[in-house]
Amino acid sequence: MDTTRNIYCVGRNYRLHAAELGNAVPSSLMVFSKPTHALALADGRAIRLPVGQGQVHYEAELVIRIGKPYQKGLSVDELIDAFALGIDFTLRDLQEDLKRKGHPWLQAKGFPNSALVTKFYPFPGVETCADTDFALAKNGVEVQRGNIQDMVFDLQTIVDFCGNHLGLGAGDIIYTSTPAGVGEVNAGDRLQLLWGEDVLGECVIAGTDQ
Repeated sequence: MDTTRNIYCVGRNYRLHAAELGNAVPSSLMVFSKPTHALALADGRAIRLPVGQGQVHYEAELVIRIGKPYQKGLSVDELIDAFALGIDFTLRDLQEDLKRKGHPWLQAKGFPNSALVTKFYPFPGVETCADTDFALAKNGVEVQRGNIQDMVFDLQTIVDFCGNHLGLGAGDIIYTSTPAGVGEVNAGDRLQLLWGEDVLGECVIAGTDQ
């Protein structure tokens, strides 16, 4: 994670997730960013979140890492060198308030520890990833399950959009959006991120009044 330069996040890229929050499925990619200090490693440690500022929601996602500078015409299998699973933590009450005011979401998305991520693993290719579901368990109960086959915009579209409009270089990571099933976390909850049957990372939520 020390080499991460940019953190891009894709919003509303699973139809059922958009529907559960009452949002329309976007007709073009919706991308936002998080500061690098939002990163936190899902290695079993306690993660402090601002649970005193309204509901904090989990959003489990496939995370991809770019291995070389973006050039038009390169495939995702050529550009991506590793993958991980992550959680885009969101201050949902604050986000809704900011949306009503027409303000950016950064304060609701970019707070410390809001970009949880597991260890990165060599990218096996898009076809292999499509054969495996990812999931999130909260206190031993599965709450989310997704597969990249269900994305509105596929990985190639995502990297081409980011590369052309925002710039992509080695070390940049992209949170590719979350499937349905997002919900609230509270102090003491244990979260586990699974790739197929394998637990890639976990954490315990610790509360803070910040």
